[in-house]
Amino acid sequence: MFHLRTCAAKLRPLTASQTVKTFSQNRPAAARTFQQIRCYSAPVAAEPFLSGTSSNYVEEMYCAWLENPKSVHKSWDIFFRNTNAGAPPGTAYQSPLPLSRGSLAAVAHAQSLVEAQPNVDKLVEDHLAVQSLIRAYQIRGHHVAQLDPLGILDADLDSSVPADIISSTDKLGFYGLDESDLDKVFHLPTTTFIGGQESALPLREIIRRLEMAYCQHIGVEFMFINDLEQCQWIRQKFETPGIMQFTNEEKRTLLARLVRSTRFEEFLQRKWSSEKRFGLEGCEVLIPALKTIIDKSSENGVDYVIMGMPHRGRLNVLANVIRKELEQIFCQFDSKLEAADEGSGDVKYHLGMYHRRINRVTDRNITLSLVANPSHLEAADPVVMGKTKAEQFYCGDTEGKKVRPVRRSLWPHIPGRSSAASPSF
Repeated sequence: MFHLRTCAAKLRPLTASQTVKTFSQNRPAAARTFQQIRCYSAPVAAEPFLSGTSSNYVEEMYCAWLENPKSVHKSWDIFFRNTNAGAPPGTAYQSPLPLSRGSLAAVAHAQSLVEAQPNVDKLVEDHLAVQSLIRAYQIRGHHVAQLDPLGILDADLDSSVPADIISSTDKLGFYGLDESDLDKVFHLPTTTFIGGQESALPLREIIRRLEMAYCQHIGVEFMFINDLEQCQWIRQKFETPGIMQFTNEEKRTLLARLVRSTRFEEFLQRKWSSEKRFGLEGCEVLIPALKTIIDKSSENGVDYVIMGMPHRGRLNVLANVIRKELEQIFCQFDSKLEAADEGSGDVKYHLGMYHRRINRVTDRNITLSLVANPSHLEAADPVVMGKTKAEQFYCGDTEGKKVRPVRRSLWPHIPGRSSAASPSF
């Protein structure tokens, strides 16, 4: 009815001045009479029945049509259907057909045109449902990520169902969709990058790409971030098709760094099995990940990286990232070595290091600093940020593009470790 009232509001009567000008030529001034003449502007002229005097009748016909479309004349049925489908003013109405031989064929043709009009409300609801589905994956996708390859976190091993064989019927029904919508094409919102260069995808492909981005062996939780630019950056890095593809050279580099990390932990375990060392078992991928961050930072012009971290994995980072001499690390495991020989009485997994070397990927000098770890890890972040600010001041880096911190909150938490050695970040 809003559309009907809008069309009726477009009926424009002539003003008094226009009426005077029309009749002034044939009548004397004393005999002038003013008549309110109503004219219609195109395209509303095609619907002359939408006037103020017929609004009650049109409303009654519309209410009757809502209850039973067959209770009104066919012309009213076609008019109301076209109006609900979003037809512009002047195009929804079709004059009644004469009772001739070809009238039935014309009625059938008009009916097909009405049925061809898209159901705008259903289309909008389906697109909103798809956007809600995409946002649900971005918010809660990490809860169904396959982070337990052995299935040991499930007490009843027989009840564990792999995520890849769970039917999608339930999650579609929650959003008002069903399996018949899987092959429909939907436009993608601006808050996702799963389409790549495509702006629309079938629902089946949308779900497949979302599961590849958020429900595999990497779980990412980021929707609590209030900065839209940061959220968009994370979405782009995880959702863009083919973003996780590496070249053969990159794969070799990652494998070599992962092997060095694993072998270092295996050697310490065999050589000093009873020594406390806070190993990195289960998270050896931290070393290639951290070295990749340093490589990318060096490519972008960073000359100074200051890091702060907990006990867990510190020796491995010192050996394979900072490149501290292995001889110095191994000597700290020797109980015969006095504290005065190293100049410090602190334990080996509290010590830090400052080292300047050439990055072999970019062939640029870069300074790496790992601050000494205090017994109370809450003090690690302020120390890192304070040292970074001091280095930026003395280097004249007012924009923070040369000296960058890697804070403790960015380091991964290794499940199964004691809270004193590896607090939750």
